[in-house]
Amino acid sequence: MKIKVEKNVVEFVPENTQETGDLEKLWNIMVDCVKFNKKLVPIGEFVPQKSNLARFAIEDK
Repeated sequence: MKIKVEKNVVEFVPENTQETGDLEKLWNIMVDCVKFNKKLVPIGEFVPQKSNLARFAIEDK
């Protein structure tokens, strides 16, 4: 998955069908056209020297 950050906009570009499916699932969870959109909140820390994993919780606004 390619991730591009430009100012306050983040773009995710899936590189295979598995990532496309995962991104579609995330999109459907995050975007609710009837109610409110949700937000991603970081969990813990992201230190590439320790672990190449960034975790987020999905919360309602």
